[in-house]
Amino acid sequence: MAAITLASASPTRKTDRKAGHGDRAAAPAAEHRLLLRYHRWGDLGARDELVERFLPLARNLALRYTYMDEPLDDLVQVASLGLVKAIDRFDPDHGAKFTSYATPTIVGELKRHFRDKGWALHLPRELQERVLAVSRVTEELSKGLSRSPKPREVADALGCRVEQVLEAQEAAASYEAASLDAPTVRDDEVGAALVDVMGAEDPAYELVEDRDAIATSWQALSEVECKVLELRFMSDLTQREIGERMGYSQMHVSRLLRRALGRLEHSVAAAS
Repeated sequence: MAAITLASASPTRKTDRKAGHGDRAAAPAAEHRLLLRYHRWGDLGARDELVERFLPLARNLALRYTYMDEPLDDLVQVASLGLVKAIDRFDPDHGAKFTSYATPTIVGELKRHFRDKGWALHLPRELQERVLAVSRVTEELSKGLSRSPKPREVADALGCRVEQVLEAQEAAASYEAASLDAPTVRDDEVGAALVDVMGAEDPAYELVEDRDAIATSWQALSEVECKVLELRFMSDLTQREIGERMGYSQMHVSRLLRRALGRLEHSVAAAS
């Protein structure tokens, strides 16, 4: 009885395999009919069914870019948008296979997302695409080498110069902006916020420039004018005190100051 059961079950399994092969072979024909229904007769139900059929393709293409640390849900949404665009733009009478058209369309939508919306700073398109390529190749080489690849190895894999790889790695830091309130981490210890450790513009730089400009223009002044300026701005004397020390009236000291400052201003403006 057992032998009969096995003998009768074997043809069933063969039949199932043949049926599965037939289903796979019939799939492109069914997809083509759906495309015809949508594009010729505007059947939105057929469009929805096509989207449902090819969502796994969109998801698989989105998974290629998870190394960019972009949320997978966002990538799948962008890829799904690319799928819808591919369905709307595909010509079923052209004779091409739909997946051959949809794949580059979806990938192009993903790359456009990274280029236009993912970067915190604007970078040239060529550099953005090189950053993606360097990241992808670096991940692939890391798996094969069981270590982080050297820039030379990444450059050889991409067929570019080492300088271009280094530029792409540096530009990758522009993909996300760091919060100034984010705490710094050193040796596994949380430190102060980034804004508290950032350097500020040193006002002494402006003083150096001003001092250099004044030193050059100082030679255009007379000895009396230099003395008046020194007493006024270095010794912090009033015009009356300067006049008493030099034997001039306060009005004369005022005229000397205006003339000296005017010459300095004119000399600095001419030098710049």
